Amino acid sequence: MSRETIAYFSMEIAIGDEIPTFSGGLGVLAGDFLRSASDLGLPAVGVTLVYHHGFFRQEIDEAGRQVERPVRWAPSDHLERLDARVEVNLSGRAVAVGVWRRVLTGVGGSTVPVYFLDTRLPENDVNDQAVSDRLYPGDPVERLSQEAVLGLAGPAMLRELGHRDIAVHHLNEGHASLVPVALLSEQLDGRVADASRGEIEAVRNRCVFTTHTPVPAGHDRFSPGVTAAVLGKELSDGLARIGCLEDEGSLNMTVLGMFFSGFINGVAQRHGEVSRAMFPRYRIEAITNGVHVPTWAAPSTARLFDRHLPGWRRENTMLRYAGGIPLEEIRATHAEAKLTLIDEVNSRRGVALDPEVLTIGVARRATPYKRNDLLLSQPDRLRALVDRVGPVQVVYSGKAHPLDEPGKALIERVNAAARSLAGAVTVVYLENYGMDLAALLVAGVDVWLNNPVAPHEASGTSGMKAALNGVPSVSVLDGWWVEGHIEGITGWAIGSDLGAGANLPIGDPEVDRADGAELYRVLQQVVAPLYYGHPDEFAAVRRFAIALNGSFFTTQRMVAEYATRAYRRALDPDE
Repeated sequence: MSRETIAYFSMEIAIGDEIPTFSGGLGVLAGDFLRSASDLGLPAVGVTLVYHHGFFRQEIDEAGRQVERPVRWAPSDHLERLDARVEVNLSGRAVAVGVWRRVLTGVGGSTVPVYFLDTRLPENDVNDQAVSDRLYPGDPVERLSQEAVLGLAGPAMLRELGHRDIAVHHLNEGHASLVPVALLSEQLDGRVADASRGEIEAVRNRCVFTTHTPVPAGHDRFSPGVTAAVLGKELSDGLARIGCLEDEGSLNMTVLGMFFSGFINGVAQRHGEVSRAMFPRYRIEAITNGVHVPTWAAPSTARLFDRHLPGWRRENTMLRYAGGIPLEEIRATHAEAKLTLIDEVNSRRGVALDPEVLTIGVARRATPYKRNDLLLSQPDRLRALVDRVGPVQVVYSGKAHPLDEPGKALIERVNAAARSLAGAVTVVYLENYGMDLAALLVAGVDVWLNNPVAPHEASGTSGMKAALNGVPSVSVLDGWWVEGHIEGITGWAIGSDLGAGANLPIGDPEVDRADGAELYRVLQQVVAPLYYGHPDEFAAVRRFAIALNGSFFTTQRMVAEYATRAYRRALDPDE
């Protein structure tokens, strides 16, 4: 098998906070995917954009509102500049595209290069240089231009760099869906409109598409005017002629990716069900997400695994045997991670959390369907819970997209509630959520809370990161938690499983009130009494979270599943 077998295209790939070219879960998942590919010795390359301005640096002002600041970083400090150049046609102009490289080294020494495409080159005009500046811009022309750089210039750049034997093109979400268009165009010398069914099928045999969102707004759509303006009328008309545009002529990037892919999957079993209902024309399977265990195991957790589960970095399934670790060591390991988080909170916010108090973590993108503020939505009930079963402290973090005004309002509500609860419940909001802060949170809190409106959570990998560190989840039965939940063993459910067809409305006061009441009931009657009254039993839940969930929800298992299920047809055509 050659080193150029699998090309993984993603609008964002998270290497670390020092390379701020990602916004959240999609990018972190992509980075974990490639780290595990390297661990497994899977021949792969990653392709993304460089984003000179990053996403943004978040600050919380005195009123509790999110303020966006530009990110300042120099790619030359962290990436290797390569000499390769390709061109892509954007809005009728030939735009030069350069590239940077970062090499990931796996536990066995295998490597995976990640390429960052860049249009900030002196031969481009100012507007074209800016295409690779900002992640997820709101302007549709700028957005489609970025996706054209990724999808149309990306394959050309791989060839220019000598990767000429790509068997599988993995499209990580719809942003990368122009990749198969580039493959077809190359095959037909640009005449996409002339593609035969057999030529389209040949491209499908080389493409895999992963969808990550059950929320309609998460699927990029471009009007016929924008599509023609950016891609050119000939290519736009060609896409219409072969039948991969929507009925009204709009370019739906998810539909485009599905049209051109021989294997399509959602990122959890429940998400697969939801996606099949959203896109009934396509056969959609499911490969449940995971996390890169060596990246997300806290230092104290890693030392615990080294003592009891040698070889866990190479074989993540070794965590299955965590059931033999003494409970006192489970408690001591978590206590160390908790003190590390407490020190971080104190240094950032000057707030001294109590290491003995039940600490709940809520950290993810701030957007309405995730309902990050549900725990604080009925403050009198929260105060009553504290009075009856013991103190609670809550650590929040998460960014809202700069254009997501309801998401930013959610952050403001959380901070307003924190002020009103002062003296009864300590609530802290930590700014600028990133990989380093996430690693402290998923290991240092006592309970990981996730309460989206079902079935809008595709996966939810933060709960997986918490589990491998012995932090159980309290969560709505949605996304990965449908598979990871064993009541009272790996954590606790809020409510019952409503199924893939639930489709509860976002922002419905009655739904939120009912789910909030159920959350308070679970915390008051089950979780807090166990934490304060039965520490050994709580530690046993921690241990089961590692053994049952930490051992399974890994990108090592996920990547191996892609290799055997999604990539097999391209890698072994005769099978």
